Amino acid sequence: MEPVVEVEDLWKFFGELAALRGISFKVNVGEVYGLIGPNGAGKTTCFRILATILRPGRGCAKVLGVDVGQDPQRVRRMISYLPEDAGVYRSLRGVDYIRFLAGIYNREEDEAIEEAEEISGLGKALYDRMGTYSFGMRRRILLAGALVAHPKLAILDEPTSGLDVTHAVYVRNMIKKYSRQGMTFLISSHNMLEVEYLCDRISFIDRGEIIAEGEPRSLMENSGAKNLEELFLSIRRGGD
Repeated sequence: MEPVVEVEDLWKFFGELAALRGISFKVNVGEVYGLIGPNGAGKTTCFRILATILRPGRGCAKVLGVDVGQDPQRVRRMISYLPEDAGVYRSLRGVDYIRFLAGIYNREEDEAIEEAEEISGLGKALYDRMGTYSFGMRRRILLAGALVAHPKLAILDEPTSGLDVTHAVYVRNMIKKYSRQGMTFLISSHNMLEVEYLCDRISFIDRGEIIAEGEPRSLMENSGAKNLEELFLSIRRGGD
């Protein structure tokens, strides 16, 4: 079966700075795949290339066989992207935001609203203006918007950022639910417990290079690390 994401020898330069240095990985249908690393490692650059916001420098990045640089419009119809720093339309009600997305993605409006209520857990607050929402509420309505589109690939940069424990667990369970239904996820997170729970496979990225890839449990067992943080720190030290 064709991978949903195929990245091969991908480079990206900003002036003389190489933000990505020939990274390669594949993500299969229904997987939750984590791209994990410190700030400035290249995660967001990779996400923005796959979301067609940035053009690749060298190499290849495809979504379901479609090159993101050659046919970005077609790629955009297959994906949703939730950046870590995404904002909301403050004067728009949550429900109207979902109606807007339902129209774009040809979803039946009432079904999309019902689904967004379940994903966000906002209840009656869905009918309030988003300018009144807390940071966590904004994050949850944005996640709902990303998932009600029913994309082939959902790219989520720090999906539970700013959420309390209760709502973070709720969001993780939603991601698991949709992945079981065949939706494919590419995520980043600084929460290693979250990564271990959510991700089928991960790549550790550091200074624009992938330094390890595999299933979280297997990577820890093979290295003798007690957790993913310990594993990542040992890999980084080994590369210094």
